[in-house]
Formats: sequence, structure tokens, C-alpha cells
Amino acid sequence: MKKDDRSELSDLENLRDKIRLETLKMLGHMGYGHLGGSMSIVELLAVLYGKQMAIDPSNPNWIGRDRLVLSKGHAGPALYATLAVQGFFPQEWLLTLNEGGTHLPSHPDRLKIPGVDATTGSLGQGTSIAAGMATGLRLTDNDAYTYLIVGDGELNEGQCWEAFQYIAHNKLNRCIVVIDDNKKQLDGYTADILNPFDIQKKMESFGFITLKVKGDDLKAIDDALNFLKDQKNSAVAIVLDTIKAQGVPFFEKLEDNHSVKFGTANYQEELDKAITTLEEQVVKGGSHA
Repeated sequence: MKKDDRSELSDLENLRDKIRLETLKMLGHMGYGHLGGSMSIVELLAVLYGKQMAIDPSNPNWIGRDRLVLSKGHAGPALYATLAVQGFFPQEWLLTLNEGGTHLPSHPDRLKIPGVDATTGSLGQGTSIAAGMATGLRLTDNDAYTYLIVGDGELNEGQCWEAFQYIAHNKLNRCIVVIDDNKKQLDGYTADILNPFDIQKKMESFGFITLKVKGDDLKAIDDALNFLKDQKNSAVAIVLDTIKAQGVPFFEKLEDNHSVKFGTANYQEELDKAITTLEEQVVKGGSHA
């Protein structure tokens, strides 16, 4: 790896740690929240907002920006942390998550939050929003990308597959679909609730060029996005092979880690340990930036 590549990767690692840290602090302050699905997209968000996306935090509505649709809206805390760290709004807002009068409701709201392109949370609907967004950009000769993040449990919604069929039929290659395959949903394991079978093969059968990527590997995610951006005549997708609560070992092993209440058992202690570890990593990473 070249020196510049190592420096770039180090920057992404530091951004990853900051996003994970601020997400945990936010959820810990609230006392509960969607830890599992927020943690599993942290690496993806670091690569998107740290390198891949054309954005301008000082002008969140810039017409030339790339768009992101977080269809799995319950992972909003990770997106909020990312936007705050990247300067879209003050980090102090993070500690108001879901409080009365907050800018940051539990699910993303484009009318309240600078940098949020779509209001989401009703599962499945973000897929259609992204399809429409990408179509609109194409019709207006705007070459911005639309990134769609969908949960594996969310694929239970038929609307996802209708939207995917539309995206593939119209070869919306600038709408990059990323499926967070963290193997769990609200009520348990996806394979037990409604077996998704091989998601990569399903997406390929729908007409997508599809890559499967380790969800904690920043370079692999970046390389996959670069490859898919070179595909000019096909819909494109990534199946992100992740772990619920990724990057926080204690909570990764927790059976029920979709949404966590930190006042129970030794959860608060483990959360505090994770925060301390990440704070140390951020300081260390910052000193080498």
C-alpha cells in the first residue's frame, strides 16, 4: 500500500471511530436506542462521507451533491453522528436525540436535519424514494449519485423488490443500492423469520451487478464502490456482510441487540468501556492525522 493510501485509510479509520463514538455517546445519553443496526453501517458511512460522496456541509442543499437515502431509518443515530462529525450541524445537537423540540427525531427527517435528503423510517419506502430521486437526477442531467441503504430485515417488504425491479429495468447505475446484511431484525434472525436465502443471487436475478463485501473492511467497501461506479449500463448493488452491533464486542454477542436499554444488567458498564476505548482510539488516530 502506498503512503498516500495508508494516510487515506488512517483518516477513514479515525472517522469511523469518531462516528461510532458519537453514536454510542448519543444512545447512552438517551439511555436506550437502536444500537445494533446503527453500528453495522458505521464503516459504510465513514467511506461514503469521508471519501466517496460529493458533499458540502456548509451548503447541505447544494444541487450538485450526492444524495443518501437511509431507508432503514432506525439507524438514524449513526447518520446523525456522521453528519455532526463532518460539520453539517453542531455536535451538541446529538445529545438532544428524540427529546421534545429536538432537531434529531428517532428517524431521519429532511425538514429538520441539515444533510438529510429523505425522511425515512417506514420500512421499504426509502427504496422507492431513492428510485424516484435517481430518476429525477437523470431527467435533469444531474450526474450526482444516490446511495440507498436498506436493511436485510427490511427486504421482507415487497415494496423493496418493486423498487429494485424499477431501478434495474431503467439501468439507474448512479443509484447505488447497499443492503446491510447483519443477519438480524427486530424479532430475531432474518433466516428464522423469513429466510432471505442468497441475497446476492437474488439481486443478480433482478438485473443488478452485485458485490458481496465485508462490512467492517473500509478498503473493501471503498474498492467495491469504485468498481460499481465504473458500471455504466446496469443497476448496481452491494451486499454488506455485517454483524449487528458491529465494532462493539460485548453488544455484538448480545442475543437481543436490535434496540438496547443500557440501564439493565451490566450494559451501562460495557457501554462506558466501549466509549473509553473509542475515545483513546480517536485521540491516537488524531495524533497521526
